[in-house]
Amino acid sequence: MNQREQQREETRDRIVAAAVECFAERGFRAASTREIATRAGTNQGLITYHFRSKDDLWKAAADRIFGLLRSAIAELAPTLEPLDPRERAREGIRQFVRFAAAHPELFRFMLEEGKNDDERLQWLIDHHLRPLYDVLPEFGDAASGPLRPHLRYILVGAGSVIFAVAPECRRLTGLDPTQPEAIETHANVLARLLVP
Repeated sequence: MNQREQQREETRDRIVAAAVECFAERGFRAASTREIATRAGTNQGLITYHFRSKDDLWKAAADRIFGLLRSAIAELAPTLEPLDPRERAREGIRQFVRFAAAHPELFRFMLEEGKNDDERLQWLIDHHLRPLYDVLPEFGDAASGPLRPHLRYILVGAGSVIFAVAPECRRLTGLDPTQPEAIETHANVLARLLVP
């Protein structure tokens, strides 16, 4: 890759990273390409150069954040193999909490998009959510039964919300949930609650 191609890729990457932030904060409808360009430190014309539409940029943002989650899951999988099923589930939960702490924009992104019953939500389900739903940690027999949807939302909500609303948590409780010790405590509490 020559220097010009590398610069193009770096610019595109900055735009997508800024788009993840904006779409997570404001949702698709309220996020503007002008604000995304400003956050990316580039001009709006470069968004048009790299993406045919705002929808294409939104899809690239979704691919980025869910790609990070899939990579984390792929890295974790081999380390879980030797564990017994209950400890495997607990460690999967702990790792999800750690990911949620490092990437609170995932929960915010889904909170914005998950409330709109539209084509973007269907695209997210088809491309990202369904495959992840199918690898829900083992919670014993409940994971494959009628409680499966409930367990998924309990895991995602309980594992993420404290980090997505970290400023509220700090002001309300005095706890900074972004501190390593708080993240580990949260991960262990949730793992023990869901897999006693």
